[in-house]
Amino acid sequence: MKRDIEDFAIFGGRPAFLHPLYVGHPNIVDRDRLFDRLNWTLDNQWLTNGGPLAREFEDRVAELSGVRNCVATCNATVALQLLVHAAELTGEVIMPSMTFAATPHSVRWLGLTPVFCDIDPRYGGVDVSAVEASITERTSAIFGVHLWGRPCAVDELEKLAAARGLRLFFDAAHALGCSSKGRPIGGFGDAEVFSFHATKVVNAFEGGAIVTDDDELAQRIRSLHNFGIGMEGFNAAGGTNGKFNEAAAAMGLTSLDSFPKYTRHNQGNYELYRSELAGVAGVRVIEFDPEERNNYHYIVIEVDREVTGISRDLLMELLHAERVQAKPYFSPACHELEPYRSQRPIRLPHTEWLAARVLAMPTGTTVSREDIRRVCNIVRIAVERGRDITARRRQDA
Repeated sequence: MKRDIEDFAIFGGRPAFLHPLYVGHPNIVDRDRLFDRLNWTLDNQWLTNGGPLAREFEDRVAELSGVRNCVATCNATVALQLLVHAAELTGEVIMPSMTFAATPHSVRWLGLTPVFCDIDPRYGGVDVSAVEASITERTSAIFGVHLWGRPCAVDELEKLAAARGLRLFFDAAHALGCSSKGRPIGGFGDAEVFSFHATKVVNAFEGGAIVTDDDELAQRIRSLHNFGIGMEGFNAAGGTNGKFNEAAAAMGLTSLDSFPKYTRHNQGNYELYRSELAGVAGVRVIEFDPEERNNYHYIVIEVDREVTGISRDLLMELLHAERVQAKPYFSPACHELEPYRSQRPIRLPHTEWLAARVLAMPTGTTVSREDIRRVCNIVRIAVERGRDITARRRQDA
């Protein structure tokens, strides 16, 4: 454990960890069960094109989401693109800037314009009044984002979309197994998209899925992700190859088997972070609603420079030197990145304020309780001596 700032690696001390601690390190799966599924797949010689494991995975994700339809895809970005294409969106799509770049990229890639709007800084979800103010005659849809697995204002967005005749979709990449007012994430709006990337709480090596109760939309997406086969007037140019293969399904199913265990572990990590950082002035663990189902996959802290005397970026530099690979999710926000910054420069004060303060901390099944105690020991000393550290780094520069 560190006792003073002289112990920090950036000032010549020994790093706190021998091996790096990561945000989003893949969870530990039951290898025997995974290899059993892979061997069964190889014995069957059905490796892709809607195999039995892919269909089983889709059924389980649909059940978890409380919807009738799930179309699994090779990744979540392709899932977003398929959804935009299947819904025949045009013109502009409104979304928060506080999201991963895949959300606007998937829209821009298809020739549409992502329109960024501000957020509610209390929880990071899109500000519904800002959405309404952004609607024009070119708007065809709204994309909400369940940031860090915390649901955005789904009821208000559904009412707004219905009143204005707009399609409503949700990027639910972080929110598998979560709920909003007791309803599972997955059944809101016209459709929602999950990610099963290696860093997610349930991973399929790489993968995504669209979930919806719109049977016609689901069938159109299913055809489009297989070159358009099954669509009326089929033409190979009318679709793409976004299929989910059997190896990915084997991993996804094995990961789903352990999902309750992952959630329990993550919740324990979250509660320990809260306990260890309770009462530390200028640092807040962003909370999950205890009345809702949560996967607790992201532990995010907010650093108030005015109180601590140390910026989020300097704290991150200090942690990295200790081999704690904390990440600024999501900073810079999308509207501050190219190509969006040059093409449509705007200011989103609440987004920029929150993006400059947040830091995602290591968690997951590869992170132990002792790891968390040591990480929080570093954070406590760093913020308590924040002004001293900041002054010293300026002198060193």
